[in-house]
Amino acid sequence: MNTQTDTALSSVAPTMSTAVILAAGRGTRMKSEQPKVMHQLAGRPMLRYLLDNAAQVFDRIVVVVGPGMDDVAALAAPHAVVVQHERLGTGHAARQAAAEFGEGDVAVLYGDNPLITPGTMRALLEQRRSGDTGLALLAMEPADPARYGRVVTHNGQVTRIVEWADATAQERAIGLCNAGVLCANADDFRRWLSEIDNNNAQKEYYLGDVVARAVAQGECVRAVVAPEDELRGINSRAELAMAEACVQARLRQAAMAGGTTLIAPDTVFLCADTVLEPDTVVHPHVVFGPGVHVRRGAEIHAFSHVEGAVVGPDARIGPYARLRPGSDVGAGARVGNFVEIKATTLGAGAKASHLTYLGDTSVGSNANIGAGTITCNYDGVFKHRTEIGADSFIGSDSVLVAPVRVGDGAITAAGSVITHDVPDDAMAFGRARQSNRAEQARVFRERLKNRKEQG
Repeated sequence: MNTQTDTALSSVAPTMSTAVILAAGRGTRMKSEQPKVMHQLAGRPMLRYLLDNAAQVFDRIVVVVGPGMDDVAALAAPHAVVVQHERLGTGHAARQAAAEFGEGDVAVLYGDNPLITPGTMRALLEQRRSGDTGLALLAMEPADPARYGRVVTHNGQVTRIVEWADATAQERAIGLCNAGVLCANADDFRRWLSEIDNNNAQKEYYLGDVVARAVAQGECVRAVVAPEDELRGINSRAELAMAEACVQARLRQAAMAGGTTLIAPDTVFLCADTVLEPDTVVHPHVVFGPGVHVRRGAEIHAFSHVEGAVVGPDARIGPYARLRPGSDVGAGARVGNFVEIKATTLGAGAKASHLTYLGDTSVGSNANIGAGTITCNYDGVFKHRTEIGADSFIGSDSVLVAPVRVGDGAITAAGSVITHDVPDDAMAFGRARQSNRAEQARVFRERLKNRKEQG
């Protein structure tokens, strides 16, 4: 063993890497006042995907935002943020971050290309470090190359990027298309950015011109081919919808790989943070909003909407149920058709089987909530809670006016309006006394018919 050599090798610092994300676009074609990168995919801003994936590959992240984009800067935190005060093109945007490149390798990504996976980012970085590659870029082979810029190669090296409008018929026949993502040594990247100009119809500095600078200086430029779905740019609402479809397909595949049964996968919509434990079953046409955790063995029936809620093991939801934020359904509990719960806890085995609204309510274990029950939780100014005890029975069409407590084992008679607490094991009648008036139905109908005939 050569101790001196080993010591020298161990003292060599690993090459640093920086991802620069261009996120200053206003999204003019989105017809929106919201910055483009803040539009959501599966309940999460598109920029969040790129930040999370890049953080798995690169040592540092720098985000370029436009003036007044405080919400984008806040989302980018704690990563470095620089402002592009004048929007003079993608090359100009990358220049704004040049002082933040540091040492090592730099990759420039686009905030409206949010679906690039860590694996593809890693492949790009590895190609740059492969030995002879001065500049690496991402490319794709889409089913319809359309108006993408074409990547012209010779003997495996990229010789130039030609825009569709400038391409010959032969060049337009090339299937390899430019995705715009570049990776190079920080010093080289800074130099090439300083050399590009804006001698074009738009008077903008284009990041793609860096490729021509690298080739002109004798650098080896190589393309890393990635799937079209990963490199899909988002510039319009239609493209946002296509990207959403890609994200949903990934989420569904991940859910099924994790042990969830999706009976009709294409009809189920998930959020990026949806947690479905193994042995859960999701029926057709179910929508999950942000913040949902469905535990093992639970089943979500068709046409249910679940958001900000926990569904306990072996619980049953729906069909046509709505779980709103703050809801927690216990083990084996049942939320049936046309039942809505909000900020409500159902204990183990509790049942609200149909036609019920429970808001700001705690329901004890094994309680039964009859059809048509509602908890009146809002007085126009404040929200109030209702407590329903374990093993209690709430009769159909009961109205519980909060704040109120129904004790353990208590019963409310059907059609009752409960305004006072009900002790444990008590039965509450909160309805008016019934009186029957003979022949009055016939008299009433005849009176109405006469009024109708008289106009």
